[in-house]
Amino acid sequence: MFFGHGTDNAWDDAAALLAYVLHRDGPLDDRSAARVLKPREEAAFAALIELRISTRQPAVYLTGVTWFAGLPLRTDARALIPRSPIAELIERQFRPWVDPARVKRILDLGTGGGCIALACAHYFPSARVDGTDISPEALELARENRKALGLSRRVRLLESDHFSALKGRRYDIIVSNPPYVGEREMRALPPEYRHEPRLALASGKQGLDSVRVILEQAARHLTPGGILVVEVGNTETLLRRRWPRVPFTWLEFERGGGGVFVLTREQLQRHVR
Repeated sequence: MFFGHGTDNAWDDAAALLAYVLHRDGPLDDRSAARVLKPREEAAFAALIELRISTRQPAVYLTGVTWFAGLPLRTDARALIPRSPIAELIERQFRPWVDPARVKRILDLGTGGGCIALACAHYFPSARVDGTDISPEALELARENRKALGLSRRVRLLESDHFSALKGRRYDIIVSNPPYVGEREMRALPPEYRHEPRLALASGKQGLDSVRVILEQAARHLTPGGILVVEVGNTETLLRRRWPRVPFTWLEFERGGGGVFVLTREQLQRHVR
């Protein structure tokens, strides 16, 4: 078994399944975990455990629900499971990199099921948010989540290959969790990842195809003083070696995770030149 889709151990995975069985609106608390299950609850919980083991599906694909930046989201095999450490940045409104009061437009590039775009709209109630993705199936899931969270008026979802559909629009923040898995790493992934869309994971031979496009084109879509925030996961080391002169700022997170950099519009312009 492998745990890497919101949990990192069997206990927390089982707790997520049990919270679903008990119809909890959030993570399992101590009181719920300690009480004796009713027979139908016990049977439902045992069935989910059996499915988790026999199919190697991630737990939240079995429950169909997960949490990101404090928001409940529907999740299924149409999109990558929300698990990015960028959630911490959103909860802090990207401080100290921007003044939240001055943020008017945000772009989530490669939105998948909409987790980053919708969380940004929630934590920036005065901002307009665009979420783009190349996958029509992922965008349909994002629309379902947008409707459930009541954010349809401020979040626009567009089918787009990177920036192709944005027609020169500019943003104060561009944030992205793009595909960044190389060919060798794809072949070695545990079975749990095989249930996620390959399109959301694989990015060429070395995992750099998508981030290269972002670095080349993001500056022209940022406002003066705007920032680019990108998660590249395990590709961080290769990225540092490939572009040693780019002044990436690599972030640390209280809840774990890494491989996330910040660049300003001005830094990107110098890099492109």
